[in-house]
Amino acid sequence: MLSNSPALPPLIYLLTGIFIPLAAWKWKKLSFWLALGATSAATFFSFFNLSQALSQGSVSYRFGGWIPPIGIEYVLDPLSGFVTSVINFIAFVVIIYAYRSVAQEIREFRWTPFYALVMLFLSGANGIIMTGDFFNLYVFLEIGSLSLYGLIALGDKKSPVAAFRYLIMGTVGGGFYLLGVGFTYLVTGSLNMGDVHHILFNLSPSPPLIVAMTLMLIGLGIKMAVFPLHGWLPDAYTHAPSAVSAIMAPIGTKIGAYAIARIFFFIFGVKLITQVIPAAQVLSWLSAIGIVYGSIMAMAQNEIKRMLAYSSIAQVGYIGLGLGLVSPYGFIGALLHILNHGLMKACLFLVTGNFRLKLGHSRIDRLDDSLHQLMPWSSAAFTVAALAMIGVPPTVGFFSKWYLALGTIETKNWLFLAVILISSLLNAVYFFRVIERMYFPSQKLTKAGKNSFNEPKMGKREVSFSLLLPTLILALALVVVGFLNTWIVKTILMKALPAGL
Repeated sequence: MLSNSPALPPLIYLLTGIFIPLAAWKWKKLSFWLALGATSAATFFSFFNLSQALSQGSVSYRFGGWIPPIGIEYVLDPLSGFVTSVINFIAFVVIIYAYRSVAQEIREFRWTPFYALVMLFLSGANGIIMTGDFFNLYVFLEIGSLSLYGLIALGDKKSPVAAFRYLIMGTVGGGFYLLGVGFTYLVTGSLNMGDVHHILFNLSPSPPLIVAMTLMLIGLGIKMAVFPLHGWLPDAYTHAPSAVSAIMAPIGTKIGAYAIARIFFFIFGVKLITQVIPAAQVLSWLSAIGIVYGSIMAMAQNEIKRMLAYSSIAQVGYIGLGLGLVSPYGFIGALLHILNHGLMKACLFLVTGNFRLKLGHSRIDRLDDSLHQLMPWSSAAFTVAALAMIGVPPTVGFFSKWYLALGTIETKNWLFLAVILISSLLNAVYFFRVIERMYFPSQKLTKAGKNSFNEPKMGKREVSFSLLLPTLILALALVVVGFLNTWIVKTILMKALPAGL
């Protein structure tokens, strides 16, 4: 079985997603345990695959023994091993949280579809990361996207509209990518990524190739929510169930970022994206604008969940900016931020879910200083995650921003360095606004002589243990991973750099 480990995470999720509706149609809670078992197994095999990639280098897994480019292959290397480990660990933690949150936020007859769709989404996400075939990537991209449309629609009354908007933009993005694949096949006669890379090495750039790269960048940019292709994201994150937001924010946009990194840096190559078509330059500038735009829009929100949604646009911008710098430090910073932002944003969305389940809302203007007394652990987790988002050492957010800053210095992009610094200040503004409400008394509420909480929901302190445990695990990880950042960079990320950097 271990020899087949590269293929196991996507396969485990796919089979579980198919099996859940069959096995759990009568016992709804069985779907949770099947999903938990699948994420546990996938996480184990992901870390095993990562260790194999670090010790053996790149490994090709051929389906049915067919030799590529005729057959389909999975490619296990430090990059794919690292990203699958990140997303599967986060998924495992969020599934634990989903046990209680789904029971309270989603009607019982939708529990089974929820877990089945989560499994299919994770199958698509893992398949995108592992595949070495352009068309196979499209198939997994659609599996993941279609699952997300359904998951978003399970949210509040406005969620179907948000899901439909994402469906429209997601379909356009998938169509652009598929057209790009068609032009790539026209130029190279192959869909295997490794084969295309070798063919392009001996070919002169041509208009169809430039069109292919442009179409793919637009299509994957929509999936990644790069500015100005982010229109679907705020409503989708805001109106989806808490567990869906906590999975979608750390994973959904990151697989788009991974696909851009894999295709443009490892397949097309650094020379093509810098000298033939300014893909890297366009990505970096759009990302920089997105960082500022997302941060300013986050400041204007009065709902924590929507604030986090706009914050995600800025955080995705950090990843795009790091890739667009085309430098070792920038690439390392982008990869490190995939991990760090995944942990930070998952923690923040879980805490926001705790607030909603306990208080009945997550509006900033209705919070007061009794929150840290009512929910001390959730408030502490939010504070740690907020400090990480701002970039306060020794939390994880500081170190990815540090490498991104080094990348801007390395490439002498002083304006981008200023963007990183200014955005950190803007992060401090909108996060400290929430923290101030949590820990310090509001003058308006003090004069009124009462708090703003929904009294019937005050009851016992904190949320249940099954909601609090995954939240605290992620909050602790924000500090532990911060201390491990040097080891992660030297042991994993340095080995994941593409040729030419």
